[in-house]
Amino acid sequence: MIRLRKYAFAILFLLAFMAVNAYGQYDKDVFFFRGRQALADGKYSAAIENFNILSRLDSTDYWTFFFRGIAKYNLGDIRGAQKDFNTSVRLNPVFTSGYHYRAITESRFGKYDEALRDFQYAIDLRPGYIGLYFSRGVTYFLSQQFDKAVSDFDRYIRKEQKDPSAYLNRGASYLFLKDTLKAVADYNKAIKLNRFDPEGYIRRGRLYASSGDYDKAIADMNQAISLDSTSTFAYFNRAIMLYEQKNYKAAMADLDRVLKDEPGNALTLYNRGLINAQVGEYEAALSDMDRVLNINPENVLAYFNRASIFIEMGRYKDALEDYDRAIELYPDFAKAYMNRSYVKNLLGDYKSSKKDYDIAREKVSEYRKTSSENVDSFADTTKKYSSLIALDAEFAKKDFNDELLQHRDIDIRLKPLYRFVIAPDRDNVNYALERKYENPLVDRFVSSSPVPLVVSNSDSLIRKPLPRWIEEKIYGEESISGSSEESFLRALYETAGKQYNSALSYYGKAIDADISGDLENLYKAFYYMDRAVLRAEMIDFISSIESNVQVLTMDDAGTTRARVKDQVSQSYDYSEAIADLNKASDITGDIPYIYFNLGNLYCLASEHIPSIENYTKAISLYPYMGDAYFNRGLVLIYLKDKEKGCIDLSRAGELGVADAYGVIKKYCEEEE
Repeated sequence: MIRLRKYAFAILFLLAFMAVNAYGQYDKDVFFFRGRQALADGKYSAAIENFNILSRLDSTDYWTFFFRGIAKYNLGDIRGAQKDFNTSVRLNPVFTSGYHYRAITESRFGKYDEALRDFQYAIDLRPGYIGLYFSRGVTYFLSQQFDKAVSDFDRYIRKEQKDPSAYLNRGASYLFLKDTLKAVADYNKAIKLNRFDPEGYIRRGRLYASSGDYDKAIADMNQAISLDSTSTFAYFNRAIMLYEQKNYKAAMADLDRVLKDEPGNALTLYNRGLINAQVGEYEAALSDMDRVLNINPENVLAYFNRASIFIEMGRYKDALEDYDRAIELYPDFAKAYMNRSYVKNLLGDYKSSKKDYDIAREKVSEYRKTSSENVDSFADTTKKYSSLIALDAEFAKKDFNDELLQHRDIDIRLKPLYRFVIAPDRDNVNYALERKYENPLVDRFVSSSPVPLVVSNSDSLIRKPLPRWIEEKIYGEESISGSSEESFLRALYETAGKQYNSALSYYGKAIDADISGDLENLYKAFYYMDRAVLRAEMIDFISSIESNVQVLTMDDAGTTRARVKDQVSQSYDYSEAIADLNKASDITGDIPYIYFNLGNLYCLASEHIPSIENYTKAISLYPYMGDAYFNRGLVLIYLKDKEKGCIDLSRAGELGVADAYGVIKKYCEEEE
């Protein structure tokens, strides 16, 4: 599929027309200015932070939600952006830009009817806004209404004659209308307007290649690469062109270059495997096809070609298994039947071989009777399987640069457990206008401590070395010998030094100590909470030694899915840590950190429903706990509830969990 440029937001244009005095109060002006400036500078997370504060100051201003939606969009949070655009048009039903950009998000999700309806609302409100026709043209293109796409791009170009993107997109539309002359004319125009954009050369080169003019095609790809030496798309296309000229060595070099940057690009691995097989490098070819099938276990062409490689290597039983799988996936695959017949004959299974041969001939005959256009069908051709697959083939339905084509497994760690830690040099954080969690019991406990304490799950804070005076305060003459407080603080100190057994002993003493007073009895909940975290940390320490990191891992092979990574057969028992947290919740049921930690431990114990329930409880107690939304989102995606999971991740990003946007880009892609 011809790639279209991503929708570009005219941020600076919009900002120029926004008055600073949109808000009456100085604080609003400050945050609005900071948010707009961050947006213009491409600092989208910072923009969201400022618009979050602004939304708290004034929840009725539609511009706040609109600009925050733009920031989310640029971070890949399409769902979150759509939600903000919804709010902007709800607050202002005649807000043209709100309808415009909501239409763009709807188009990204493949909801073309809804998108076109919103575009029409926007055009009715502001018919002279020419950018609407560009965006609608893209939606028409994506919905395969190419004639209407051309019409909208025509209208846009009449006003904006020097925008190369419009010519590129109109050229792509002409190409699908099979008007190659107009397509190449538009590509030429785009190149003339911007000779330093590799996109024009890539598209024109692909068009030259489709007509068999490989010299011109390669020249365009060379130019594109000279302008952008990191363009894997250009290297990929040049490889196919070089292959067609039988320059296999150079084609292989280009594919290697792609895989250097995108080691999990299945399409490139597949093509390299075909070339390796063609030049007799069967072990290398087999390795490439194995990797393709690890990425996509339902790739029928990879099974077919790996079977052919097995035949060349004399591994007939392996070839037979691959043909079986190819036929299972595609029962009308005539060529697979024919080849399986050949292998069965080699193995002496003559009766079954004859049966497969007859099935193949029957399927070819049936297809030829029903097809009047092209006998070189998927079921009846040998050429397709021995040639490299181009980008616009059925093999690759997604954009070349789409993350799902790269299939890079990544470990996305749950946000860590919360605990009390000694933090003598805690940064002085300005919580003005921030929604900081407050709890009278926690505040009383922290304020009464002889050393500074803070509840945190920050590794940087937890791992800071403690100064000498802390040790003297806890172990010196001034300490309250034998008290629960002393034992607890010593447990914290020993934990900081990774003296786990000693720390565990002190936690036991703190819990078992005689405590008087209602508040002091409630403090036991904190002792149980921190001991639970210690026990979990001890398990994690052991598992790390055994190369079994307990994390929520996303594996997007084939379809987006998630799993708890477990590289060894040994499992780890979190029951004692969970029991401690349950005891803590029995003592006091209004501490969100306890339920957050339960959510983590249940997840690591593969009890995902209780995990979600506890994250939900934590959120109900503290609705601004971004880490809880983040972790719940990961678990929901694991359970294949992507819609809810991505909404949670969007909320996490909105609450300041910057990591959420990386996950969103990877796993909350727009639907086809």
